[in-house]
Amino acid sequence: MDILDTGLGSIEAQLWQILFLSIRCGAALMAAPMVGGTAVPPPVRILLSLVFGFFIATWVPLPPAPAMLSFGAVLAVLHEVVVGLALGFVLQLAFAVPLIAAEQISGTMGLAIATSIDPASGAQSGALGTFFGLVLSLLFYAIGAHLLWYELLIASYRLLPAGEWGFGAWQAKNVVMFMGYGLATAAAIALPVVLVLLLVQVVTGLISRSAPSLNLFALGLPAGVAAGIAALIIALPVMTEQFRGVIEAALEQSEGLLIAEGDADG
Repeated sequence: MDILDTGLGSIEAQLWQILFLSIRCGAALMAAPMVGGTAVPPPVRILLSLVFGFFIATWVPLPPAPAMLSFGAVLAVLHEVVVGLALGFVLQLAFAVPLIAAEQISGTMGLAIATSIDPASGAQSGALGTFFGLVLSLLFYAIGAHLLWYELLIASYRLLPAGEWGFGAWQAKNVVMFMGYGLATAAAIALPVVLVLLLVQVVTGLISRSAPSLNLFALGLPAGVAAGIAALIIALPVMTEQFRGVIEAALEQSEGLLIAEGDADG
């Protein structure tokens, strides 16, 4: 085995193997929304990756560490990074669904200028988007989806062994299809509230035409905000179920990334 000699003796090979196993965990944790945001410092994420790699090394057979500074090592590391990023990216797409829906609703309600700091990314986000994101996060942890995702991450070492290229066009196609599902779901979440707001705007326009002396902005904006809040209160139970469906679909999609095309068809 051609690895760098660090003078650690017999445990050196095992340390390199654990470090190799940690690459996939590190890429997944960097991309996943749970610890991938600015709220978790990079050293903490690196430490978590090493801890995951250590425990995974006790649960799955240790693959031989690839020869250092070789083309095979580059391919092996690239495979681990791609698999980890794909597993985390699917969750990122799921967490983006409520944000897209909130942007559509906020723009129609006139709340696009109401922004706050997103605790996950540290960037400015709409107030409604932050609220939707918190609701999705609470559901995600309440139903134990984070534990199921960690279980899938560990199972990926058995279904897609480290060092063996098993991630291909089939998995990439599934990720792209999940992006389309996310956009369609975001539109479905926002559609009822947007339709109510559109109806309010039509009624406001008719009133302004029949009574030109009325101030359209003084009448339309408060009416739109009030109708939007009322529609959100009524639709929130349905939205919660839709958020849960997004989480379940993300976990199902993450599991599908670990299955070959022939096995999925069967």
